[in-house]
Amino acid sequence: MTNQPYEGYDQYPQQGWPAHAQQGYEDPQAAQQYTQQWQGQTWETQVQAPVAGAAETSYLPQQTYDAESQGYDPGGQGPAAPGQGPAAYGSAPYGHAAGAPGPGAYGPAPATPPGPGEPAPAVGPTSSEYGPATLAGNARVTDAQRARLEGRSPVIEPGMQPAALTALLGLLLSGAAAVGSYALLVPLVLLQAVTAAGWFRLNGMWPARQGIALAFLGALVADAALLTAGREHGPAAILGTLGVWVLLSLVLQLRSHADPDERMYGLMATVASAALAIVATGHLAADPDAVTVGAAAVAVAVLARALPLPTPASVVVALLAAAGAGIAVGGMTGLGAKGALLGAGAAVCALIGHRVASYDYPSRFVHFTAGVALPLAAAAPAVYILGRAVG
Repeated sequence: MTNQPYEGYDQYPQQGWPAHAQQGYEDPQAAQQYTQQWQGQTWETQVQAPVAGAAETSYLPQQTYDAESQGYDPGGQGPAAPGQGPAAYGSAPYGHAAGAPGPGAYGPAPATPPGPGEPAPAVGPTSSEYGPATLAGNARVTDAQRARLEGRSPVIEPGMQPAALTALLGLLLSGAAAVGSYALLVPLVLLQAVTAAGWFRLNGMWPARQGIALAFLGALVADAALLTAGREHGPAAILGTLGVWVLLSLVLQLRSHADPDERMYGLMATVASAALAIVATGHLAADPDAVTVGAAAVAVAVLARALPLPTPASVVVALLAAAGAGIAVGGMTGLGAKGALLGAGAAVCALIGHRVASYDYPSRFVHFTAGVALPLAAAAPAVYILGRAVG
């Protein structure tokens, strides 16, 4: 077979070929090169131009209305004259007769698919909080993030039912403290268990049986150490147990095979949960009269905080109610008017714990665990310190 240029080449339009291809056919050697590529099994498709008339014969919907808006003729004859459209060439878009108004006549024209080299249009929200549309789906937007985007507060307070449970548990602590240390141990252990579980759930880590069990075990060890050493050695028993449990939590997290970020997050949650549960042992280390006054004041303060009032007003009402309850219960225990200071101090710590349990759109389970236990657990240091100060 002789390497001759393709005889039927002249019947195709010359303007569709690249400039370097036209120059190559003027040179005999270049013509031989391109002829070999044309006849081979693997030939360069980018050099070849589509056959003229393929656009008319291909079964594709005509989208000439977009080309007209740019001033181009779909037939390749140059800029389209005013008034020329699909009907002028005898072809109208599918679903529209010649001369009928096409898409976009009564509203915005539908978006056309991008060309081969054009990027695909963005789909979905363009905010930086939302990623581009993917087959796997976007990252989950939390309720707190959605609330911030909508201008709402991400804080939801537990409400009256968790406040009633907190008040009930506080009254149990108050009454059991007047009976004795071992009677106080029963509601205290319940408080520590709910504190450990509620803190993990508040941080979005559920189920976390090992972390909850570790924190609760630390609280039980602190209770046992305090009962063994006595109230006079209460701070040493609590701080010693806390130090041992921080070291134990660190060792256990280092043995984990999770990612470093997850291990650090789990370590902080475990240490904080154990610390809160162990600190709640302060009710057992404090003077019984101080526990009676402080627990009753916390119960009244949390109920007052749950009233349907503005936040500043409800905080003031809660503190005044706690001071009044401190005076009332202090008169029955011998503390007298000093109970007002103890009740107000315990109420301040309880409101801080209440606020922590309300942050970041917590769930109903968080409200009935952390929302119930954190006010009483956070008030334990104030009950111990103020009880020794005023007693």
